Amino acid sequence: MNWYVKAFKKYADFDGRARRKEFWMFFLYHSIFIYGAVSLSLLLHVPALLFAVTIYVFATLLPFCSLAVRRVHDNDKSGWYFLVPFYNMYLFCLNGEYAENKYGESPKKREDVVLKKV
Repeated sequence: MNWYVKAFKKYADFDGRARRKEFWMFFLYHSIFIYGAVSLSLLLHVPALLFAVTIYVFATLLPFCSLAVRRVHDNDKSGWYFLVPFYNMYLFCLNGEYAENKYGESPKKREDVVLKKV
């Protein structure tokens, strides 16, 4: 759940890099919530819940886009590649560069340093 919250803390930050784990954990929780709420709405026949889900989807569009751009940056590509339909899925699945690139320091490297200090 920390990864999900982290995406909202950086909701409009298109600079830097994001790990695969950060992207896919956000995507997992986001999908579970949406599919769960839609299923519950259809099961209980509550159209107001569908409206709430629609608002949630639009409210999370900017955090998702910023996270996706940071994920593409982790592969040393421009954030605009996020808009290319199948290539973006390929980039989301690739392991990011461990070395520093033009978009910043590797998020894995920073996490390794923190873990070694503890």
